Order: sequence, then C-alpha cells, then structure tokens
Amino acid sequence: MPPRVPIATCLRASKAPVPSLPSSLPIRPFSTTPIPQIPRPKRKHQDQYTLAQARARKAANLSRRAVLSTERSAALGDPVKGVTTPFVKSFDTGSAPEPLPDYLEPDSALPKPAEKAHLNFFLTPEKVSESVLYSERISTPRPPKNIEGDKYQILNEISPEEQEKQRVAAHEKAAAAVSMITALENGSSKDRLRVNIQRCIDMFGRHNTDHILPPKPASLLTEGVVPPTPETNEEAAKWRAGPDTGSSEVQIAILTAKIRTLAEFLETRGKKDMHNKRNLRVLVHRRQKLLQYLRRRERGGPRWQHCIETLGLTEGTWKGEISL
Repeated sequence: MPPRVPIATCLRASKAPVPSLPSSLPIRPFSTTPIPQIPRPKRKHQDQYTLAQARARKAANLSRRAVLSTERSAALGDPVKGVTTPFVKSFDTGSAPEPLPDYLEPDSALPKPAEKAHLNFFLTPEKVSESVLYSERISTPRPPKNIEGDKYQILNEISPEEQEKQRVAAHEKAAAAVSMITALENGSSKDRLRVNIQRCIDMFGRHNTDHILPPKPASLLTEGVVPPTPETNEEAAKWRAGPDTGSSEVQIAILTAKIRTLAEFLETRGKKDMHNKRNLRVLVHRRQKLLQYLRRRERGGPRWQHCIETLGLTEGTWKGEISL
C-alpha cells in the first residue's frame, strides 16, 4: 500500500492555484465571548417548591397510614393475648375464678360447666382433707389402761391436758405445711400449666358441654335431615371412651394457656430468647388455623360463642395475616 501524500504537496506538484476563502465571510477571533444562551426551566426534581410539596404529601400519607393501622389493630385486638377474661386470668394461678355476681354477668353468657378445684401433685381437696383426718385419727393416743400395781405404773412428767395441746398444735402445723406444699401458687409454671390443661379439658370438652350447650344451627343444605338435639348429644356422649381431648375448642383452649405462659415469659425475662419467640409464632398460627376451622364448622354456633367469650379471643387472633 503506497504512503499517503498531503494535499498541499499534490497541489504544488501540479502547480494549480490554491482556492481562497471569500472575503464576505466574517472571521471570528478567538478572544470573543460566547453568545448568552436562553435559561432553561428547572427540572421537577430540582425545584424546591415541588420538593417541599412532595415531602408534605409523603408526611401526610405516612401519618394517615399510622392512624389507620392503629385503628385497625384496635378493632381487631391483640393477636396473641386477645381480651383478658376471668378464666384466662386464672391461668396465672391455676385455680378456678370466683363467680361474678348476677348484675355483672353478661346477658348473652352461655351456660358453662362447673369447675373443680385442683391442687398440685395430681391431688384434689377432698383427697387431702381425707388424708388429714386420717392422720389426725391415727396420731391421737389411746386412753391408758388402769393397771394395778406399782410395777406397771406409768410415770409421766407432763399432764394429759398439756400432751393434748401439743398434739393439736403439731397436727395444725402439719396440716398447714401440707396445704402450702399442695398449693399451686407455690408450684412451678409447669405444674400450673398441667392443671390448666386439665381445666381446659373440663371446661370445653364435649363430654361436658354436650349436656348444656344447644346444637349448632341447621344448614339450608340439610333440609329434611333431623337436626341434632341435646338428647342426641347426650346419647353420643355415652359412647365416649373418656374425656374429650381432641376437639377443636379443647385444643384452642390448651394453646391459649400455652401462649399466655410463653408471652408472659418473653415480656419479662426472655426478651432475647429467639427460640421461644419462634415457638410463640408457631403456637399463634396453629391456633389461628383451628379457630378458622371451628368458625367454618360451627357457623357461629354456641360452641364458637362459648369458646370466644370464655377465652376472650378477638378477630385479630384468627382474621387476616398475623405478623409478630
């Protein structure tokens, strides 16, 4: 490929005249100032007034969203604890709550099974009282026999009256010790949880509620079918092998007792216990599924109302998405 040759060299070699620029064109010197340009309008993201309006709209939106979230959470209730009722509050002690007077009892309150008193170590007050009476009977000394002769004479420095006073004081002290040992207030949280589970079975088990709660409303799809009656419920209860521990309302009550115990622990002593926080989320969502099933199954019947009113469960415990 031949080397490139400048155009001026080619023109000199050909002796052709070099073309000149016309004299009418102005020549611009390098020292002139640039022509002033028309100012462009500011962009939207650079206008301070527009930015202030956007910030004001965002602040108003966030505040309104916070108000709506507060109102929604207040309407739905606490998804973990719900509303504290006397039965739920009694989970802290494990003993049955005191009955409310008639003027404080709600009008729509359904009949509830009678609660039994429970003690620690699987004991009942009747059994403890029988044991105390038996111990008092065997600790009472028999009257001494009148034995003739100085050889068999029993010499006691303490009078029989003083001995009886000492025996009665020792018996009262032992009875007070037994009552303190068997009291659930002095037991552990595991002991109270075990008793609360038994109380939930007695309160919500169908072996007890079938006799007092009316049947659920009949569906339109079951026309011509004989609806269940309390008599048929009692007949079905006779064929039970034992207490009802697997129905939805019993499981919901047991989960509520566990959730309350775990929530109290996390609020007071286990703020950094991530393992139990996950366990709390699992229990809350498990209870939510059972509540949704029971509501769909019972169609707002007496079992649903009895479960909701006794445990103080709000819509936040089963409706929508629960995030903890």
